[in-house]
Amino acid sequence: MWSRELFCKAGKRILLPAPGEGAPVAAAQRLATRAAGEFSASGDEVGDRNADVFDRELKSKQRDRAAWFMHESDPILDTVTENLLDRLQDCKRMFPTALNLGGALDHVQRMLHGRGGIERLISMDTSVDMIGRSKRLAAMDGLTGEEAKRSALENMQIIADEEYLPFQAGSLDVVISSLGLHWVNDLPGAMSQCRTALKPDGLFLAAMFGGETLRELRIACTVAQLEREGGVSPRISPLAQVRDAGNLLTRAGFALPTVDVDEYTVRYPSAMELIEHLRSMGEVNAVRQRSLVMSRDTALATASIYQSMFGESDGTIPATFQVIYMAGWSPDISQKQPKRRGSATVSFKDLQTAFPPDAFSKTSDDPKSTSTTKSITELASESKERERTGQNESEETSGTTRLPSGSWFKLD
Repeated sequence: MWSRELFCKAGKRILLPAPGEGAPVAAAQRLATRAAGEFSASGDEVGDRNADVFDRELKSKQRDRAAWFMHESDPILDTVTENLLDRLQDCKRMFPTALNLGGALDHVQRMLHGRGGIERLISMDTSVDMIGRSKRLAAMDGLTGEEAKRSALENMQIIADEEYLPFQAGSLDVVISSLGLHWVNDLPGAMSQCRTALKPDGLFLAAMFGGETLRELRIACTVAQLEREGGVSPRISPLAQVRDAGNLLTRAGFALPTVDVDEYTVRYPSAMELIEHLRSMGEVNAVRQRSLVMSRDTALATASIYQSMFGESDGTIPATFQVIYMAGWSPDISQKQPKRRGSATVSFKDLQTAFPPDAFSKTSDDPKSTSTTKSITELASESKERERTGQNESEETSGTTRLPSGSWFKLD
């Protein structure tokens, strides 16, 4: 039985049989490659198309393979997706139409649980097999009875490239990307297209691996290659730093940008299990200028050095995953705007002086206590007057400690 799936690659829209019965995956990949070539030749570029760090075709094949080996429950994908979706509960508004952009597609679909008021979820990936997996899991969803009525979520799947979003401007309420954007060559361009596809006051939520991810493996590979090969080739893909995330959101045109970072440590029996886990997630090296072959000697040396440098007393090895969470809003006139720079009338120094640490600990009967009914300006003026006349009273410091910033913190 043949079904038709919207296939979008490099800005092209093509109708082709969905992978499955009688629809070879290779045919879909050939169409993807041809569409990408035609678009590149047209000269129609969006963003910084000169960036060509990752082999996107190879990454699509790696995700095709991962679709068949990925576990339904993964410690990293589950934790990151849950923390990302939890941010939807901090928003009071609803997001009826959502885009699930690459990465942990199935985990977002499975762990959404009605958060954000999402009624229509569009899952998009470059991998034909990954989209096929998403369709199968959606069809196997075992919701029944009243729970099914409460979870009336419409699922759609699209095969497309994150660098060429096939959506009209202002057609989405929220874009969610769980661990998918760190393989994009033109990351500012992709994020800018997400902002364009969002409606005014739409939300962009993304999580991607940061530069400190797999630092132990990076060190072990470098030492092993220097010892065995006399040189170093990129074995771990380059990743964005935390300081770059805010600049990316601002450059893409998002308002109210928010960035935070978490680090997760996963322990494995050996480096071999770590590599197998990365393959099952589709997180394998896809840098264009990588060395295509790693000798057996170098691979064994890497595992041995990893164990000797970072191994725990119980024989396991730790692997660090740094995850950068980003949130931004499509600009809208209803959003709060920052005050003009320099418009403040009271400095933080005046506030600190006007409200000493013992100002609220004294009783109202104490004639020396500061009245809280006075304005900040009056308190600041009185404090400056006391400093000028040298009549400052000594501060009670028992049970308190001074922080490096000069502020005070009361210890319990």
